[in-house]
Amino acid sequence: MTFSIVAIDREKGDIGVAVASKFIAVGSVVPWVRVGIGAVATQAWANVKFGPIILYLLENNYTPKQAIEFVLSGDPRKEHRQIGVVNAKGEAYAYTGSSCIPYAGHIVGDGFAVQGNILVGEEVIEAMAKAFETTKGELVDKLLAALKAGDDAGGDKRGKQSAAVIVLRRCGGYGGCVEGVDRYVDLRVDDHPDPVKELIRLFEIWELTILERE
Repeated sequence: MTFSIVAIDREKGDIGVAVASKFIAVGSVVPWVRVGIGAVATQAWANVKFGPIILYLLENNYTPKQAIEFVLSGDPRKEHRQIGVVNAKGEAYAYTGSSCIPYAGHIVGDGFAVQGNILVGEEVIEAMAKAFETTKGELVDKLLAALKAGDDAGGDKRGKQSAAVIVLRRCGGYGGCVEGVDRYVDLRVDDHPDPVKELIRLFEIWELTILERE
């Protein structure tokens, strides 16, 4: 019931996740990010334990593929899971279980992975990948463009409810390097009739009032 993108900007070191769904407060479930380590989207029949475990494995030199295979090994519901992962090197990998509700699939590109389930069709993730690859600007701009493209292509076939974007940058949080705060952008729309549009509106305000002051 969700479409998402995990991605990295190798030059700046930004790393993040953007997600939308017909599910309340999707930003509290799907995205997991650690600066300098990686980003994870765990969805479909999401297992929230996977996020921290995969980040730990990435920190200990597992590749995204190895990390996903590890958490799925012995998982009785693995065919219902969908996971996208990118590490700090830009290596990406995604998994879509055979029992995810169609349309379900993923695309892995250079430094990113897009994935979705219960979508109107493959065109959703195709539009997301194209938007990410062709949009200029910072990682957050590319993530939001991908999310909007997926939404415009039809998104979740059950409807709309929530969206979120999180981008980490070393010392990029409010106040700079105070206590090593790395949350560059962290915005959520938990329940709204047009959540992606609302998320972009909130980001535009955030950019004017917070980012441009830094």
